[in-house]
Amino acid sequence: MSAKNRAELITKLYKAVKKNFQPITPPSNRTVIDHAIYACCLENSTAEEADESLAKLQENYFDWNEVRVTTDQELATTVKSLTDPLQAATRVKKMLYGIFETYYQFDLEFLKKENLGKAVQSFDKMVGVTPFAISYISQHGLGGHSIPTDKALLNLMFVLGIISEGEVEKGKIPGLERAIPKAKGIEFSSLVHQLAVAFYKTPFSNTVRNQILKIDSSAKDRFPKRKSKKKEEANPAEKAPTKAAAKPASTTKPTSTKKAAVKKAAKSKPSKPKPTKKSAPKKKTAAAKKAKKPAAKKKAPTKKTAKKATKKKAPVKKRAKKKSR
Repeated sequence: MSAKNRAELITKLYKAVKKNFQPITPPSNRTVIDHAIYACCLENSTAEEADESLAKLQENYFDWNEVRVTTDQELATTVKSLTDPLQAATRVKKMLYGIFETYYQFDLEFLKKENLGKAVQSFDKMVGVTPFAISYISQHGLGGHSIPTDKALLNLMFVLGIISEGEVEKGKIPGLERAIPKAKGIEFSSLVHQLAVAFYKTPFSNTVRNQILKIDSSAKDRFPKRKSKKKEEANPAEKAPTKAAAKPASTTKPTSTKKAAVKKAAKSKPSKPKPTKKSAPKKKTAAAKKAKKPAAKKKAPTKKTAKKATKKKAPVKKRAKKKSR
């Protein structure tokens, strides 16, 4: 794209965001170090979320050195309102480490009196400090003209056709500072950042897409598509394997029933020794028969029958005596 067409699209974008958003200016009492930490929180997040996170960092920790030695996970819980808390916490720690190793202090107000180019170079040499944070420090903390660019703004510029995929990978928007003068740089950055973050967080929102389409109607061809629709259109035959995979699930059910039957059989097998329990009383009865001494006492009725028999025989003897008479 030519520089002229790109500048026209950028100015068109500036006019459109003016109608839908209000500029947010940071407090004037913030120091350079405050702007540096705030930039780490503002990247890919809203200004409200960044304000809340900066306030919590200042309240929950004694000073910036304590924040520097705190773990990323603990800082992430403090800045949990941001879009990506863990990444933001990592950016904050790397920023503080770079400042401490470069200047051995966290009071950076002296940088306002020094050359802007040297200060920017010193931040650029710090490991892990993002270009968005460097541009924000230069714009708000040191009075330079540099519009902060994060992933959210790069995605928006690509959808609008202002930059190409190669420029997105490089992380730069050529001609942005030329198209927007320094006097309007802070206002433009705030307005465009609001639309960029809204599109970054909710890329499928109809309200956000309508705002973008008003700027460039051809942006609909560059909108991100839902992953689920892509999979269904590109691989419609993938549904068949899922059905086939569901069938083996039914075959696994009998195996579970077989296992249950085996378990039941294993449980029923120990019940076979039950006859042995019945045989135990038989042994007791056999022993009782052997040691059945009271059985003789029970034969008393037989003696009675014998007495009866003798009593019956007595009349026979008397009859015999009568015959002899």
